[in-house]
Amino acid sequence: MNPSELNYVSGFGNQFATEAIAGALPQGRNSPQRAPLGLYAEQLSGTAFTAPRVENRRTWMYRRQPSVVTGRYEACSQTLWTSGAGSGRAVAPEPLRWNPFPIPAVEAGELDFIDGLRTVVACGDVDSQAGIAALIYVANRSMARRALVNADAEMLLVPQQGSLVVRTELGVLHVSPGEVLLLPRGLAFKVELPDGPVRGYVAENYGAQFRLPELGPIGANGLANARDFLSPVAAFETADGSYEIVKKFGGHLWRTRQAATPFNVIAWHGNLAPCKYDTANFMTIGSISFDHPDPSIFTVLTSPSDTPGTANCDFVIFPPRWMVAEDTFRPAWYHRNLMSEFMGLVHGQYDAKPEGFKPGGASLHNCMVPHGPDAEAFDKASSVALTPQKLDDTLAFMFESRWRFVPTEYAMNCGALEANYADCWANLADRMPKQGRRG
Repeated sequence: MNPSELNYVSGFGNQFATEAIAGALPQGRNSPQRAPLGLYAEQLSGTAFTAPRVENRRTWMYRRQPSVVTGRYEACSQTLWTSGAGSGRAVAPEPLRWNPFPIPAVEAGELDFIDGLRTVVACGDVDSQAGIAALIYVANRSMARRALVNADAEMLLVPQQGSLVVRTELGVLHVSPGEVLLLPRGLAFKVELPDGPVRGYVAENYGAQFRLPELGPIGANGLANARDFLSPVAAFETADGSYEIVKKFGGHLWRTRQAATPFNVIAWHGNLAPCKYDTANFMTIGSISFDHPDPSIFTVLTSPSDTPGTANCDFVIFPPRWMVAEDTFRPAWYHRNLMSEFMGLVHGQYDAKPEGFKPGGASLHNCMVPHGPDAEAFDKASSVALTPQKLDDTLAFMFESRWRFVPTEYAMNCGALEANYADCWANLADRMPKQGRRG
């Protein structure tokens, strides 16, 4: 990686124009008869051509060679990256929790980002363009002359351990734990590991593109601000040599080998671009009087469904914040939810599960499955003095969907699944009031 390639422009969904060589961007025409510098013009459309202007996403690229120069594809085996609810197994309506997923040592075999993807739970279907999959990635080797194209979904990466350098067709991004990275559907990328082995989470979004949520009564300011999302400036790879291209298409992986790098875009303009976001910039909103606000108040990005207000996927974070509400049970209350919740922990402690939930692990509370604070958290929250309290050194997140998540065989048999998760509520005593007892 050339450090000079790590340059960014800010804004979410903005119209950007950037060139790595002066004069590479045409002026006034997207596809002139002869593009500047003898380049090829190619468009990447992230929405239908006729999508409303406010939702339309596309980028024009000016490149040394178009992406059609790939050759024939053949099946590629990666059995742990599966798609859709149909790839999972039936489970009882119970809460599930996983200990940190192990990062393999290099001695046990080398894994790059593609080989290290493991689907944990999934809902919906790639061909119906509804639902998501929640994955873990573990890797101990950089992708060298290898690139990934996901034609099924956009991918939201949530690093938990170790930094990533992600080279895309549109430029290079560096992302570390505490930041997240959104990669558009259909864009080629590869992942390098500058600091050694890595682990993290992925939301593979089959449905509508992630966008910033509406703010409603919050007003103009709050939650994630568009200007804090950073997209790369144009940068291209110059090294010669062939590339293996791995494409996810229709829930299956395919591979081909092309003669040169796919990272050959000299200039681009448009509003469909990869971007990263530092969660430290999230403007948290909360109660300053009483009661615990709904977790929707922590939504960073949302993928809407055809039912208004009921998301295909919400990406929600629980970052450091002040707790000041009076006469309030401050952790999340006990509840059953129409929405299904997959949670992960990047670092620190989660206040509703102070000991059992570990960084690099995960939990699943499906539609109408009761959940809430464990017995220890309940006892502490019920008796603690309600002075202003700072929740610090913590970052949990949630992928929340209207669809029921189905765990995969990997999730149930990988060795990280806790056998006795439900026992954390076993010590919640029956609190029948004395005046209500008979005899």
